[in-house]
Amino acid sequence: MPSQADLGAQVYWLSCLPCHGDKGQGLTDEFRAVYPPEDQYCWESGCHGANPYESGFMIPKFIPAVVGPTALAKFSNAAQLNSYIRAAMPFWKPGSLTEEDAWKVTAFVLRENRLWSDTVELNATNASGVAIPRGMLIPTSTPQQAEVPKSSAAIGWIALIGSLSILALLIFILKKSRNTTTI
Repeated sequence: MPSQADLGAQVYWLSCLPCHGDKGQGLTDEFRAVYPPEDQYCWESGCHGANPYESGFMIPKFIPAVVGPTALAKFSNAAQLNSYIRAAMPFWKPGSLTEEDAWKVTAFVLRENRLWSDTVELNATNASGVAIPRGMLIPTSTPQQAEVPKSSAAIGWIALIGSLSILALLIFILKKSRNTTTI
């Protein structure tokens, strides 16, 4: 019978692997090389950058590793890690994992980091007692980490400001038309 972490590997494969890598290494150049050439630069416009396709989403500039000596250093225990996974993951649809799937992924990530023996099911009752060593602080970037060109970030800000300006103009026009109709 598969363990909770084994089942978590399946959830990871479906929901986490595309960004965090096949070995939990993050979105590194090496990992992106296994993607088809046309998909290796995900942050470009029309894919996962500025102006993503209709049901698309922008990816962040940095996607961290989830496996490695300092990968989980911002969490003090399994309960914190689980809360973060449940609330913020997967990136494209935060909070969409079921509570059970979030525990499975938490158990899998902890097992891969050799912080959890999957002989016991991880849950809200015991997760606070599963410590995650603080170690060194998480680096803000690594040499092999893929970087989004600065021009993509600037285009994103310009698009955001433009969208907000249009929204403000529409609200102004709507209020103006309401005032004209009521007079």
